[in-house]
Amino acid sequence: MLRGIHKASSTWLGKGLMALVMGFLVISFAIWGIGDIFRGFGRNAVATIGGTEISIEQFRQFYNDRIQQLGRQVGRPITPEEARTRGLDRQLLGQLVAETTLDEQAKQLRLGLSQADVAQRVTTDPAFRGVNGQFDRARFEQIIRQAGFTEGRFVEDQRRSMLRRQIGQSVSGDMKVPTTAMAVLNQYRNEKRQIEYVALGAAQAGEISGPTPEELTKYFEERKTLFRAPEYRKITVLALSPTDLAKPDAVSDAEAKTYYEQRKDNYGRPEKRELRQIAFPNAEDAAAARERIGKGASFDDIAKDRGMKASDTDLGIVAKADVIDPAVADAAFALKPGEVSQPIKGRFGTVLLTVGKIEAGEEKSYEQVADQIKHEIAESRVKTEIGNLRDKIEDERAAGSTLAETAKKLGLKATTIEAVDRSGRGPDGKPVTGLPQTPNVVGAAFASDVGVDTDALQLPNGGYLYFDVTGVTPSRERPLEEVKDQVAAHWRDDEIAKRLQAKADDLVGKLKAGTPFKQVAGESGLKVETAADLQRGKQGGFVPAKVVEAVFRTPKGVAGSVEGDKETDRFVFRVTDVVDPTLDANSAEGKAIADALKNAYSEDILTEYIVRLENDFGVSVNQAALNQVIGGGAQQ
Repeated sequence: MLRGIHKASSTWLGKGLMALVMGFLVISFAIWGIGDIFRGFGRNAVATIGGTEISIEQFRQFYNDRIQQLGRQVGRPITPEEARTRGLDRQLLGQLVAETTLDEQAKQLRLGLSQADVAQRVTTDPAFRGVNGQFDRARFEQIIRQAGFTEGRFVEDQRRSMLRRQIGQSVSGDMKVPTTAMAVLNQYRNEKRQIEYVALGAAQAGEISGPTPEELTKYFEERKTLFRAPEYRKITVLALSPTDLAKPDAVSDAEAKTYYEQRKDNYGRPEKRELRQIAFPNAEDAAAARERIGKGASFDDIAKDRGMKASDTDLGIVAKADVIDPAVADAAFALKPGEVSQPIKGRFGTVLLTVGKIEAGEEKSYEQVADQIKHEIAESRVKTEIGNLRDKIEDERAAGSTLAETAKKLGLKATTIEAVDRSGRGPDGKPVTGLPQTPNVVGAAFASDVGVDTDALQLPNGGYLYFDVTGVTPSRERPLEEVKDQVAAHWRDDEIAKRLQAKADDLVGKLKAGTPFKQVAGESGLKVETAADLQRGKQGGFVPAKVVEAVFRTPKGVAGSVEGDKETDRFVFRVTDVVDPTLDANSAEGKAIADALKNAYSEDILTEYIVRLENDFGVSVNQAALNQVIGGGAQQ
């Protein structure tokens, strides 16, 4: 649970995002495990921890940064509504409170770090290394700028993270993992089982006559809620999408060709080269080394004399654009395979280069990408127009115009969806076409109502999606006549499931009585199959994961039955073998298990420690101030 803080302290910003993955796992224990702490106080603070306040602006910056970073991780923007729906407001506040609690403890303990310690951490971070393996300031500035940091903010963030890590390591220590715990986890992860089984389906249920009117009526009356008509919403949708509004036909060939010449390397596949490099402290040493190569020494001889392994000289297989130093890039891509360069004076010193294998590039002609380029230019142009259109739409809506009226006035196309349920399906049960999956306009529509002035949703390509809820059809009970076919199909599936369950119970009973599996199966016209190397949580060939789960609850030699992926499927099985895994503590698997347990134990200890600190310091949260940042009510 605390892996976010524990690992965030170990390197730069990227590790801070470990607490914000697709499942939105963040450190929320920090405040939500404490009693009722939401109460009003200073208007400019979102929360107080001991004597430290988290100001509205501080939380706003933290919240916006993390939401944007998460959006970059998942490849699309996270809307404010989505963030609130997923509870990210509370989770992120919990994370910030937990971090601030550790910062407060660092103050209490009078912990400190010198600027030199922080500078060493930053300059030795692999994320900031250039192609020569050394700290690259230009790369450093680019990365932190993209992450929304100034240099001063980033350095201060690193200082606090390093202090938190000191506290975390002091609390959890160098924990030794019990051998028994490792063995248990290894058993759970790597135990394998083998079974023999038969699969039962609708064919084994025999012929099923349709239900009588009385049976159908009784079945329906007992399950009316299954057949209710869902609530439907009628919505009008207006998309301001660069793709839809772009006019590629208006882009001239001359303009497109200029664009192509400026970005030619972006089309096709660039040439890549296997590069090796030896860096020298000065030009004289580099010249002397090159002279030795001219007299018969090899590149490897020079590297060996300088105490370098082959991996120390390897820059990998890179494209020219990947080499940050222009002088090095130009020289590297002018060499022939096996040739050693003359000394090259680059940004980070003088180097010798050699080239191994070369992967040829593929350059696409203008004619091959002309349509793509014209669309790119047209979409780029229309993004400015979208901003102007958005302002006009907002003005019209503020004046009381409906979305349909606004679209007509501005010459835009609005689409009306007559009826859609919460799952995105229409009254015919089929998915409604014409609705984007991202953003979730259906979810937003069901969170709104008729006459509510809704905010625009952001499209992944930089556009906007407006919607109006223009009608609501409430959920209702449907009469039997309306859903007769559906009820009959459900009744039939239930009958099949009952018969298969009875048959499976009969087969299992015979197996438990000692009848051989092949004989039991043969009497029912079934064929025995086998499945080996089954592991927990995984589908094994034709054996569904649900069946595998049941297999691992069943002892060796014992028979059992379980429903398959559908209620009209049934599996009867017997566990024929259990293979216990061995564990070498020094193997890669053994070390992975030890690390997993160590992290889990450390996180639990650190969790308890932070909760205790929060109770000691006292934590208060100002709900009104929190709402100012998140734009709505936080979940209570």
